[in-house]
Amino acid sequence: MTQHRKHPGARRPATPKQAAARKGPLDQRLDPALFKALADPTRASLLACIAKCGRGCSVGEIAECCSVDLSVVSRHLALLARSGALEGTKEGRTVRYHVRYAELTAALRGLADALEECCPPGAEDCSY
Repeated sequence: MTQHRKHPGARRPATPKQAAARKGPLDQRLDPALFKALADPTRASLLACIAKCGRGCSVGEIAECCSVDLSVVSRHLALLARSGALEGTKEGRTVRYHVRYAELTAALRGLADALEECCPPGAEDCSY
């Protein structure tokens, strides 16, 4: 079970407008580029494919696991790389994409922790 971090003396904003004005860890962790990259079903599938493979894969290898044209796969992979989920390394004319496991895990775990900190004291749906 996860223990909640409580901030003694920290008052919650009374309105959504006040909440929006108060910047905190949750605002810093909600990365729109990462969520945009992961929101597309094809990109999510490509990321899962590479992660389960456990090694760097070429665009051609990755394209074999989906029914999308090679050029489209390449664009999807480039967007995942820009978001920080993947890293592309060039080997001659071949680009191999690797999952950035540590960075992706840290980003998602940090988001989960920041979201958990927002949970009001005594709320039943905050314990895992």
